[in-house]
Order: sequence, then C-alpha cells, then structure tokens
Amino acid sequence: MDTLLLVATLASLLALNAWITRRIWAIDETALRRNLLIAMAWLVPFMGALIAWTHLPRSSRGAGKETGDATLPHGFVAETAPAELAVGAAPAFSLPANMDTTQGLPLLDWQALEAWASSQDDPGLRREALARGRRAWLLHLRDALGPHFHLYESEQAWVLSSLEPVVAAATAAYVVATRKRIQQVLAGIALFEAGDRSILLVVDDEESYYGYVSGYYPEQGEFAFSGGMFIDAGCPHFLAKRADLSAIEPVIAHEMTHNALSHLDLPRWLDEGLAVNTERRLAGAGPATHTPQELRRKHLAFWGEAEIQQFWSGESFFRTDDGNLLSYELARILVEQLARDWNAFTRFASSARREDGGAEAALEVFDADLGALACALLERQPDRQWSPAPATWFAAAQAAAPA
Repeated sequence: MDTLLLVATLASLLALNAWITRRIWAIDETALRRNLLIAMAWLVPFMGALIAWTHLPRSSRGAGKETGDATLPHGFVAETAPAELAVGAAPAFSLPANMDTTQGLPLLDWQALEAWASSQDDPGLRREALARGRRAWLLHLRDALGPHFHLYESEQAWVLSSLEPVVAAATAAYVVATRKRIQQVLAGIALFEAGDRSILLVVDDEESYYGYVSGYYPEQGEFAFSGGMFIDAGCPHFLAKRADLSAIEPVIAHEMTHNALSHLDLPRWLDEGLAVNTERRLAGAGPATHTPQELRRKHLAFWGEAEIQQFWSGESFFRTDDGNLLSYELARILVEQLARDWNAFTRFASSARREDGGAEAALEVFDADLGALACALLERQPDRQWSPAPATWFAAAQAAAPA
C-alpha cells in the first residue's frame, strides 16, 4: 500500500511538472527566461512548479489584468524622481537647475554633481552624494523613457529597462556575477571602485539607442554601428538594446570590461582587445560572419602605413567600412599574443599610455616594437613606418576632417 501511495505521489508530481513545463514553453518569452522557469519547476518537487507558475505572465495562468507598478517585486524602485538632494551639511543640490534635456532625455551636469559631492568633508559622504546623484538621474531618465520602464536596484547594480521583472532581476544578477568574473580574469588590472554600482541602461530599439548616444557624440560625421557601448562622460554606465539575455550578455561582458579598465586610460587598441577577449571568455564567441580565410584576405588587403597609424591612434575603430571589424580583430589577436605571459602583460597594461599607443611600454616590458609585431601578424617584413608615430596622428586627423 505504501509503495502504491509513493508511486501515485511521484506520478502526480511528474504530471504537475510536465503540465507547468508545457505552459512555460507556450509563453512568448526569451529562451533564457523559459529555461530558467523550467529549471525552477524541476529543481524542487511541487514547490518549484508552484514558484515557476507564479512567474508566468498572468495571461498564461488565467489571472486578471496587470495592476501596474504596485505588482513590481522587491528591488524595483517605485519612488518618484526627487527635485533636490540633501547630504550632510552641504546646501541642497537642485536637479532641475543642474539638468539639461537632449533628445527628450535628461542629462545631468556631472561636473556640478562632482563639485557638490566634493564639498563634503567626509569621504563616505562624498561617495554617498555621488551615488544619490546618479540614482536621482536614473529616476528622472526612467520617467522620461515612459511608464513601461522601471529601475531595478541591487547592492552592486542598477538596471533601467522595460524588461520583464524576472528578466531585469536576472540581468542585474548577471552584471554582479560578471563583475566578479572580470576581476578574476583580469587580475591585476581590473578595478571596480568599492561601493560603486554598475549601471546598465537597456533601450527598446535602435532608434532609441542612437538617439541616446547622440547626446554624447558630435552631431556631424559617420559613426560605426554597435550593439552596446560604455559611456564614461561624468557617470560611467553602459548601454544596450533590448534583446534576450543571450544577446545582451556579451555586450555586458564587453562594456563592463571597459568599465573595469577605465582607470588605466589605455590605448584604444589595447582596451578593445582586452574587452573582446574577455567577452569571448565569459560569454563565448558569437556566430562568425567570416571564415578565418576570408578574414586573412581582408587583413592583407586592408592594412597599410596610413591604416596602421589609425589603428595605433584609435581612429580606425570608428570607421564605417571593413576597417572597423578588422581593427577589433587585430586588437584581439595582438592582446591574445601579448597576454600569454600574464605577469608581464599586467605590467605592460599598467604602464601603457594612450598618447603613444603603448609603444614605450611595449619596449620596456617586452623589448618589442609594436609595429614589428603587427607586421609579423600580417605576414609582412618589419617596417619602421608601421611603428606607432604619434606626431603624425593629429595632422592625419586634421587632413581627414571636413572643411
């Protein structure tokens, strides 16, 4: 009898989990979220299925209508955007007086916030003032983006998006986990300031993405398309377009690497090479758009004296032709080669200067000329014209600028 009861109980639990699994597969959601809910359903008998059921969209479990912000779970900020901030004995900081509007979105005067925070005598209060200013700006940005946007807050991350609550929370958890993994992978050079939250803004579409980016870039000129960007203009944060987490994750890994390395002011090729390699290590290599043979042919046909100087100066990363792709690829390969001796590489990265493309640091640490290394990788004889030549960069940029 006991055996029959046990079999019947197990059969019931299996039937419940199978039913929940079918309901989960039927919802219109990201693959990652469906997988998370299915794992939850099978992790703990009955309770796991019940928890997964509560995370299904209401329309998928026969519930009533959504009730708005009142239903948002713990971690989402429901408070209104403040008009002023008060910390310590300093005068209040007015948000309207120190905020402009670009493309309909608020842009805080970060220098004014920094000056207000610096008026605090206590270092802890200065950090708190900056954090409150950033949080207040995010709340104003949330309101400007529309009622479907919400701010999720954890101890180490802010995520501003229109993502489903469970997806936003999972994204924040991924940001926190990625911070830890980057510090492990880039030990000795990665740095996240203590107490600083990472900020991720996920916009809904390409129009919103480039509208936001335009507030930080000149109005004229052509700029390469991207799926994500780290913006370090007063308030370090990174930006991505809405997609499922499998698409956002590489962007987070890439842009957070820039965040962790921003204290070094690296040459752009070194910064991007580290970001691409770290992205591939943490999130995997994305689908290849070209075969290795095609990339080799493109590299050999593209790079010349003028192009390699654009690479060392960082200009080639903003090209709108194949030079953009090839710059990231060359940076990835160079960093991969140099980082084989990690202890030596950390010394190189810690002393590389953007002003000379890292040339002096490479000579000191590796006893190597960067131009000769690039020639070897691109199957050319060593050529002194390929070494970083900072004196030519400004003149070349001026010549290329529109009259």
